[in-house]
Amino acid sequence: YDYFVLFSESSGQVTVTQTPAVKSVLPGQTVTVSCKTSYSSYHYLAWFQQKAGGAPKCYGASYGATNRDSGIPEHFSGSGSGSDFTLTTTGVQAEDAADYYCKGYHYCISTVKICSHTCTKSSLSCSGGS
Repeated sequence: YDYFVLFSESSGQVTVTQTPAVKSVLPGQTVTVSCKTSYSSYHYLAWFQQKAGGAPKCYGASYGATNRDSGIPEHFSGSGSGSDFTLTTTGVQAEDAADYYCKGYHYCISTVKICSHTCTKSSLSCSGGS
């Protein structure tokens, strides 16, 4: 069995929660993770994938636009805006084993800055091949 294990964290007045809390997945299945914030004005939501011993790689979703670092496979997709965002992994593969982080951003003074953010961590562990 493979597991998505999700943790919620908060920063100040803003809370970000990923659901489901725990989900069992098998190679080849589709996994959807929801990232819901208590702050409804995020213009940009970034998902970060970090493999053991490696640097975080960014996959972002912003009002339907996508933004992807090299090394993030195309079977990862994101959607959403405002306070509700979703990361979908279609056809989970063994090499998708990593930690996944969700961060919310909003615009400040016409410049994209990290004005307020929280972080949640998802751990996806795969075994058994794809």
